Amino acid sequence: MAPLLRIHNNARLILRWLLITTPIAVAVGSVVALFLWLLDLATVTRSGHPWLLYLLPVAGLVIVFSYRVAGRNAEAGNNLILDEIHEPGAGVPGRMAPLVLAGTVVTHLFGGSAGREGTAVQIGGAVSEQLCTWFKLNADDRRLMLTAGIAAGFGACFGTPLAGTIFALEVLAVGRIKFDAVIPALFAACIADLVCTAWGAPHTQYRIGYLEEVVHWKHYMGFNLLLTGKIMLAAVAFGLAGYLFGELMHLIKDLFKAVLKNAYVIVVVGGLIVIGMIYLIGNSDYIGLGVTATREGGVSILSAFEPGGAQWYSWALKLLLTAITLAAGFKGGEVTPLFFIGATLGNTLAWALNAPVDLFAALGFLAVFAAATNTPLACTIMG
Repeated sequence: MAPLLRIHNNARLILRWLLITTPIAVAVGSVVALFLWLLDLATVTRSGHPWLLYLLPVAGLVIVFSYRVAGRNAEAGNNLILDEIHEPGAGVPGRMAPLVLAGTVVTHLFGGSAGREGTAVQIGGAVSEQLCTWFKLNADDRRLMLTAGIAAGFGACFGTPLAGTIFALEVLAVGRIKFDAVIPALFAACIADLVCTAWGAPHTQYRIGYLEEVVHWKHYMGFNLLLTGKIMLAAVAFGLAGYLFGELMHLIKDLFKAVLKNAYVIVVVGGLIVIGMIYLIGNSDYIGLGVTATREGGVSILSAFEPGGAQWYSWALKLLLTAITLAAGFKGGEVTPLFFIGATLGNTLAWALNAPVDLFAALGFLAVFAAATNTPLACTIMG
Protein backbone atom coordinates (compact mmCIF):
# COMPACT_ATOMS: atom_id res chain seq x y z
CA MET A 1 0.00 0.00 0.00
CA ALA A 2 2.88 2.34 0.85
CA PRO A 3 4.40 2.30 -2.69
CA LEU A 4 0.99 3.10 -4.21
CA LEU A 5 0.49 5.96 -1.76
CA ARG A 6 3.97 7.31 -2.58
CA ILE A 7 3.21 7.17 -6.31
CA HIS A 8 -0.12 8.91 -5.73
CA ASN A 9 1.52 11.69 -3.69
CA ASN A 10 4.29 12.17 -6.22
CA ALA A 11 1.77 12.37 -9.07
CA ARG A 12 -0.23 14.99 -7.16
CA LEU A 13 2.94 16.98 -6.49
CA ILE A 14 4.00 16.88 -10.14
CA LEU A 15 0.51 17.92 -11.28
CA ARG A 16 0.54 20.77 -8.76
CA TRP A 17 3.89 22.06 -10.03
CA LEU A 18 2.72 21.78 -13.62
CA LEU A 19 -0.39 23.84 -12.87
CA ILE A 20 1.61 26.52 -11.03
CA THR A 21 4.58 26.75 -13.41
CA THR A 22 2.57 26.78 -16.64
CA PRO A 23 1.23 30.37 -16.33
CA ILE A 24 4.65 31.55 -15.13
CA ALA A 25 6.41 29.85 -18.04
CA VAL A 26 3.91 31.16 -20.60
CA ALA A 27 4.33 34.71 -19.30
CA VAL A 28 8.14 34.49 -19.17
CA GLY A 29 8.36 32.89 -22.62
CA SER A 30 6.15 35.60 -24.11
CA VAL A 31 8.10 38.49 -22.55
CA VAL A 32 11.44 36.94 -23.56
CA ALA A 33 10.15 36.55 -27.13
CA LEU A 34 9.25 40.26 -27.14
CA PHE A 35 12.69 41.07 -25.73
CA LEU A 36 14.51 39.03 -28.40
CA TRP A 37 12.46 40.64 -31.16
CA LEU A 38 13.21 44.15 -29.84
CA LEU A 39 16.89 43.26 -29.47
CA ASP A 40 17.04 42.09 -33.08
CA LEU A 41 15.30 45.29 -34.20
CA ALA A 42 17.74 47.42 -32.17
CA THR A 43 20.73 45.64 -33.73
CA VAL A 44 19.42 46.10 -37.28
CA THR A 45 18.60 49.75 -36.60
CA ARG A 46 22.06 50.49 -35.16
CA SER A 47 23.76 48.73 -38.05
CA GLY A 48 21.81 50.87 -40.51
CA HIS A 49 22.50 54.09 -38.60
CA PRO A 50 26.10 54.02 -37.29
CA TRP A 51 25.80 57.57 -35.93
CA LEU A 52 23.63 56.22 -33.08
CA LEU A 53 26.86 55.14 -31.35
CA TYR A 54 27.70 58.78 -30.62
CA LEU A 55 24.55 59.04 -28.49
CA LEU A 56 25.67 56.20 -26.18
CA PRO A 57 26.55 58.54 -23.27
CA VAL A 58 23.09 60.16 -23.52
CA ALA A 59 21.49 56.71 -23.55
CA GLY A 60 23.49 55.86 -20.43
CA LEU A 61 22.15 58.94 -18.65
CA VAL A 62 18.59 57.88 -19.48
CA ILE A 63 19.22 54.36 -18.11
CA VAL A 64 20.76 55.61 -14.85
CA PHE A 65 18.00 58.21 -14.40
CA SER A 66 15.28 55.58 -14.99
CA TYR A 67 16.72 53.30 -12.31
CA ARG A 68 17.21 56.20 -9.88
CA VAL A 69 13.60 57.31 -10.27
CA ALA A 70 11.76 54.00 -10.59
CA GLY A 71 14.26 51.21 -9.98
CA ARG A 72 15.02 51.30 -6.27
CA ASN A 73 16.23 47.80 -5.31
CA ALA A 74 15.77 46.58 -8.91
CA GLU A 75 19.25 48.02 -9.56
CA ALA A 76 20.71 44.95 -7.82
CA GLY A 77 19.56 42.82 -10.78
CA ASN A 78 20.47 39.12 -10.73
CA ASN A 79 21.98 39.40 -7.25
CA LEU A 80 18.62 40.48 -5.83
CA ILE A 81 16.92 37.38 -7.29
CA LEU A 82 19.61 35.08 -5.91
CA ASP A 83 19.40 36.73 -2.49
CA GLU A 84 15.61 36.34 -2.45
CA ILE A 85 15.93 32.63 -3.20
CA HIS A 86 18.51 32.02 -0.47
CA GLU A 87 17.10 34.45 2.12
CA PRO A 88 13.63 35.83 1.29
CA GLY A 89 13.24 39.51 2.12
CA ALA A 90 11.42 42.40 0.47
CA GLY A 91 10.83 40.46 -2.75
CA VAL A 92 11.70 41.01 -6.39
CA PRO A 93 9.91 44.12 -7.70
CA GLY A 94 7.72 43.66 -10.78
CA ARG A 95 9.18 46.84 -12.29
CA MET A 96 12.49 45.02 -12.69
CA ALA A 97 11.25 43.31 -15.88
CA PRO A 98 10.29 46.42 -17.93
CA LEU A 99 13.26 48.41 -16.61
CA VAL A 100 15.90 45.86 -17.52
CA LEU A 101 14.21 45.04 -20.83
CA ALA A 102 14.14 48.69 -21.88
CA GLY A 103 17.64 49.36 -20.52
CA THR A 104 19.15 46.44 -22.42
CA VAL A 105 17.45 47.34 -25.69
CA VAL A 106 18.64 50.95 -25.32
CA THR A 107 22.19 49.75 -24.56
CA HIS A 108 22.25 47.68 -27.77
CA LEU A 109 20.53 50.32 -29.88
CA PHE A 110 23.25 52.85 -29.10
CA GLY A 111 26.24 50.53 -29.31
CA GLY A 112 27.03 49.13 -25.89
CA SER A 113 28.77 45.74 -25.75
CA ALA A 114 26.53 43.52 -23.65
CA GLY A 115 24.56 40.30 -23.71
CA ARG A 116 21.00 39.23 -23.08
CA GLU A 117 20.86 36.33 -20.61
CA GLY A 118 21.05 38.61 -17.54
CA THR A 119 18.00 40.44 -18.81
CA ALA A 120 16.13 37.21 -19.50
CA VAL A 121 16.93 35.91 -16.01
CA GLN A 122 15.71 39.14 -14.41
CA ILE A 123 12.53 38.99 -16.52
CA GLY A 124 11.99 35.42 -15.33
CA GLY A 125 12.55 36.36 -11.70
CA ALA A 126 10.34 39.46 -11.78
CA VAL A 127 7.45 37.73 -13.57
CA SER A 128 7.67 34.72 -11.23
CA GLU A 129 7.63 36.92 -8.15
CA GLN A 130 4.60 38.82 -9.37
CA LEU A 131 2.64 35.64 -10.06
CA CYS A 132 3.74 34.14 -6.73
CA THR A 133 2.19 37.15 -5.02
CA TRP A 134 -1.06 36.71 -6.94
CA PHE A 135 -1.14 32.97 -6.16
CA LYS A 136 -0.34 33.66 -2.46
CA LEU A 137 2.43 31.03 -2.37
CA ASN A 138 4.41 30.38 0.80
CA ALA A 139 8.15 31.03 1.19
CA ASP A 140 9.27 27.54 0.09
CA ASP A 141 7.04 27.53 -2.98
CA ARG A 142 8.16 31.05 -3.80
CA ARG A 143 11.81 29.96 -3.71
CA LEU A 144 11.08 27.14 -6.13
CA MET A 145 9.14 29.43 -8.46
CA LEU A 146 11.94 32.00 -8.55
CA THR A 147 14.32 29.19 -9.51
CA ALA A 148 11.84 28.10 -12.18
CA GLY A 149 11.67 31.68 -13.42
CA ILE A 150 15.46 31.76 -13.88
CA ALA A 151 15.32 28.46 -15.78
CA ALA A 152 12.47 29.73 -17.94
CA GLY A 153 14.24 32.99 -18.79
CA PHE A 154 17.56 31.35 -19.65
CA GLY A 155 16.01 28.41 -21.52
CA ALA A 156 13.73 30.61 -23.61
CA CYS A 157 16.46 33.16 -24.34
CA PHE A 158 18.86 30.63 -25.86
CA GLY A 159 16.44 27.90 -26.93
CA THR A 160 18.12 25.45 -24.52
CA PRO A 161 15.56 24.39 -21.89
CA LEU A 162 17.60 21.54 -20.38
CA ALA A 163 20.69 23.75 -20.08
CA GLY A 164 18.44 26.46 -18.61
CA THR A 165 17.24 24.04 -15.95
CA ILE A 166 20.76 23.04 -14.94
CA PHE A 167 21.93 26.66 -15.10
CA ALA A 168 19.22 27.74 -12.64
CA LEU A 169 20.14 24.94 -10.23
CA GLU A 170 23.89 25.36 -10.65
CA VAL A 171 24.07 29.15 -10.37
CA LEU A 172 22.16 28.93 -7.07
CA ALA A 173 24.30 26.15 -5.62
CA VAL A 174 26.12 27.05 -2.42
CA GLY A 175 27.88 23.79 -1.66
CA ARG A 176 25.09 21.65 -3.12
CA ILE A 177 22.34 21.71 -5.74
CA LYS A 178 18.78 21.86 -4.37
CA PHE A 179 17.13 18.97 -6.21
CA ASP A 180 13.61 19.81 -5.04
CA ALA A 181 13.60 22.54 -7.70
CA VAL A 182 14.40 20.18 -10.60
CA ILE A 183 10.82 19.39 -11.64
CA PRO A 184 9.38 22.95 -11.53
CA ALA A 185 12.53 24.34 -13.20
CA LEU A 186 12.39 21.74 -15.99
CA PHE A 187 8.66 22.32 -16.54
CA ALA A 188 9.14 26.09 -16.66
CA ALA A 189 12.15 25.98 -19.00
CA CYS A 190 10.53 23.60 -21.49
CA ILE A 191 7.19 25.43 -21.60
CA ALA A 192 8.83 28.87 -21.81
CA ASP A 193 11.02 27.67 -24.69
CA LEU A 194 7.98 26.29 -26.55
CA VAL A 195 6.08 29.55 -26.06
CA CYS A 196 9.06 31.69 -27.09
CA THR A 197 9.58 29.56 -30.22
CA ALA A 198 5.87 29.69 -31.03
CA TRP A 199 6.07 33.49 -31.03
CA GLY A 200 8.80 33.22 -33.69
CA ALA A 201 11.70 34.44 -31.56
CA PRO A 202 15.04 34.08 -33.39
CA HIS A 203 17.64 31.55 -32.19
CA THR A 204 21.03 31.03 -33.81
CA GLN A 205 22.18 27.51 -34.70
CA TYR A 206 25.87 26.58 -34.56
CA ARG A 207 27.36 23.65 -36.41
CA ILE A 208 30.62 21.78 -35.83
CA GLY A 209 31.54 20.21 -39.16
CA TYR A 210 34.62 18.49 -37.72
CA LEU A 211 32.56 16.21 -35.49
CA GLU A 212 30.22 15.35 -38.35
CA GLU A 213 33.17 14.45 -40.55
CA VAL A 214 34.72 12.18 -37.91
CA VAL A 215 31.48 10.34 -37.22
CA HIS A 216 30.60 10.03 -40.90
CA TRP A 217 33.95 8.72 -42.11
CA LYS A 218 35.16 6.71 -39.10
CA HIS A 219 31.76 5.65 -37.73
CA TYR A 220 32.96 6.37 -34.19
CA MET A 221 34.71 9.06 -32.21
CA GLY A 222 38.28 7.78 -31.95
CA PHE A 223 40.67 8.91 -29.23
CA ASN A 224 43.27 11.31 -30.58
CA LEU A 225 46.02 11.80 -28.00
CA LEU A 226 47.62 14.76 -29.80
CA LEU A 227 44.28 16.55 -30.21
CA THR A 228 43.43 15.86 -26.55
CA GLY A 229 46.69 17.49 -25.50
CA LYS A 230 45.90 20.55 -27.62
CA ILE A 231 42.43 20.75 -26.07
CA MET A 232 43.93 20.63 -22.56
CA LEU A 233 46.24 23.54 -23.42
CA ALA A 234 43.32 25.47 -24.88
CA ALA A 235 41.23 24.73 -21.78
CA VAL A 236 43.80 26.49 -19.59
CA ALA A 237 43.65 29.54 -21.88
CA PHE A 238 39.83 29.51 -21.84
CA GLY A 239 39.80 29.34 -18.05
CA LEU A 240 42.22 32.25 -17.76
CA ALA A 241 40.10 34.30 -20.19
CA GLY A 242 36.98 33.69 -18.09
CA TYR A 243 38.87 34.64 -14.93
CA LEU A 244 40.28 37.76 -16.60
CA PHE A 245 36.83 38.90 -17.66
CA GLY A 246 35.43 38.77 -14.13
CA GLU A 247 38.46 40.37 -12.53
CA LEU A 248 38.72 43.13 -15.12
CA MET A 249 35.05 44.06 -14.88
CA HIS A 250 35.25 44.36 -11.09
CA LEU A 251 38.51 46.31 -11.34
CA ILE A 252 37.04 48.81 -13.80
CA LYS A 253 33.87 49.14 -11.72
CA ASP A 254 35.86 49.82 -8.55
CA LEU A 255 38.08 52.29 -10.42
CA PHE A 256 35.07 54.17 -11.76
CA LYS A 257 33.54 54.41 -8.28
CA ALA A 258 36.79 55.51 -6.66
CA VAL A 259 37.72 58.16 -9.24
CA LEU A 260 34.42 59.39 -10.72
CA LYS A 261 32.04 58.48 -7.85
CA ASN A 262 28.82 59.85 -9.43
CA ALA A 263 26.77 57.27 -11.40
CA TYR A 264 25.84 59.83 -14.08
CA VAL A 265 29.47 60.79 -14.63
CA ILE A 266 30.53 57.13 -14.69
CA VAL A 267 28.05 56.14 -17.39
CA VAL A 268 28.95 59.14 -19.57
CA VAL A 269 32.69 58.48 -19.26
CA GLY A 270 32.12 54.78 -19.94
CA GLY A 271 30.13 55.63 -23.06
CA LEU A 272 32.84 58.02 -24.27
CA ILE A 273 35.52 55.36 -23.76
CA VAL A 274 33.51 52.87 -25.84
CA ILE A 275 33.07 55.47 -28.61
CA GLY A 276 36.79 56.26 -28.56
CA MET A 277 37.76 52.60 -28.76
CA ILE A 278 35.42 51.92 -31.68
CA TYR A 279 36.84 54.98 -33.49
CA LEU A 280 40.38 53.64 -33.01
CA ILE A 281 39.39 50.08 -34.03
CA GLY A 282 37.74 51.42 -37.18
CA ASN A 283 34.68 49.13 -37.21
CA SER A 284 31.71 48.10 -35.06
CA ASP A 285 32.41 44.36 -34.88
CA TYR A 286 32.91 44.43 -31.11
CA ILE A 287 29.73 46.18 -29.94
CA GLY A 288 26.26 44.74 -29.53
CA LEU A 289 25.73 40.99 -29.24
CA GLY A 290 28.22 40.07 -31.95
CA VAL A 291 26.36 36.91 -33.00
CA THR A 292 26.39 37.87 -36.69
CA ALA A 293 28.66 40.31 -38.50
CA THR A 294 27.24 43.72 -39.39
CA ARG A 295 29.59 44.19 -42.35
CA GLU A 296 31.23 42.14 -45.06
CA GLY A 297 34.17 40.24 -43.60
CA GLY A 298 33.37 41.35 -40.05
CA VAL A 299 34.18 39.37 -36.92
CA SER A 300 31.32 37.62 -35.11
CA ILE A 301 30.55 34.44 -33.20
CA LEU A 302 29.45 32.73 -36.39
CA SER A 303 32.54 33.87 -38.33
CA ALA A 304 34.76 32.48 -35.56
CA PHE A 305 33.69 28.97 -36.61
CA GLU A 306 35.41 29.51 -39.98
CA PRO A 307 39.18 29.67 -40.69
CA GLY A 308 40.33 33.28 -40.66
CA GLY A 309 37.02 34.39 -39.15
CA ALA A 310 38.67 36.35 -36.31
CA GLN A 311 41.80 38.35 -35.60
CA TRP A 312 44.20 37.09 -32.94
CA TYR A 313 43.21 40.02 -30.71
CA SER A 314 39.44 39.88 -31.31
CA TRP A 315 38.71 38.14 -28.01
CA ALA A 316 40.65 40.77 -26.02
CA LEU A 317 38.85 43.70 -27.64
CA LYS A 318 35.43 42.18 -26.94
CA LEU A 319 36.44 41.37 -23.38
CA LEU A 320 37.61 44.93 -22.70
CA LEU A 321 34.62 46.63 -24.34
CA THR A 322 32.12 44.42 -22.51
CA ALA A 323 33.83 44.95 -19.15
CA ILE A 324 33.74 48.74 -19.66
CA THR A 325 30.11 48.74 -20.85
CA LEU A 326 28.77 46.73 -17.90
CA ALA A 327 31.03 48.36 -15.30
CA ALA A 328 29.84 51.80 -16.41
CA GLY A 329 26.21 50.95 -15.66
CA PHE A 330 24.75 49.96 -19.03
CA LYS A 331 22.34 47.02 -18.99
CA GLY A 332 22.59 43.53 -20.46
CA GLY A 333 24.05 40.16 -19.72
CA GLU A 334 27.53 38.70 -19.89
CA VAL A 335 26.93 35.33 -21.54
CA THR A 336 26.71 36.25 -25.24
CA PRO A 337 29.87 38.41 -25.04
CA LEU A 338 31.52 35.45 -23.28
CA PHE A 339 30.44 33.28 -26.22
CA PHE A 340 32.12 35.81 -28.55
CA ILE A 341 35.29 35.93 -26.42
CA GLY A 342 35.51 32.16 -26.24
CA ALA A 343 34.74 31.48 -29.90
CA THR A 344 37.25 34.04 -31.20
CA LEU A 345 39.90 32.88 -28.72
CA GLY A 346 39.25 29.30 -29.86
CA ASN A 347 39.66 30.42 -33.47
CA THR A 348 43.06 31.94 -32.63
CA LEU A 349 44.21 28.90 -30.63
CA ALA A 350 43.16 26.57 -33.44
CA TRP A 351 45.40 28.52 -35.81
CA ALA A 352 48.29 28.51 -33.32
CA LEU A 353 47.96 24.79 -32.47
CA ASN A 354 47.02 23.58 -35.97
CA ALA A 355 43.70 22.24 -34.69
CA PRO A 356 40.14 22.11 -36.13
CA VAL A 357 38.83 25.68 -36.12
CA ASP A 358 35.12 24.96 -35.66
CA LEU A 359 35.78 22.48 -32.85
CA PHE A 360 38.00 24.89 -30.91
CA ALA A 361 35.60 27.80 -31.49
CA ALA A 362 32.80 25.67 -30.02
CA LEU A 363 34.92 24.59 -27.07
CA GLY A 364 35.92 28.19 -26.36
CA PHE A 365 32.29 29.27 -26.76
CA LEU A 366 31.35 26.97 -23.88
CA ALA A 367 34.48 26.92 -21.74
CA VAL A 368 34.93 30.68 -21.24
CA PHE A 369 31.25 30.91 -20.26
CA ALA A 370 31.72 28.02 -17.81
CA ALA A 371 34.84 29.59 -16.29
CA ALA A 372 33.34 33.05 -15.87
CA THR A 373 29.98 31.94 -14.45
CA ASN A 374 31.05 28.78 -12.59
CA THR A 375 28.37 26.69 -14.35
CA PRO A 376 30.29 23.86 -16.07
CA LEU A 377 27.38 21.36 -16.05
CA ALA A 378 24.99 23.78 -17.79
CA CYS A 379 27.65 24.60 -20.37
CA THR A 380 28.36 20.93 -21.04
CA ILE A 381 24.66 20.24 -21.61
CA MET A 382 24.35 23.34 -23.78
CA GLY A 383 27.24 22.03 -25.88
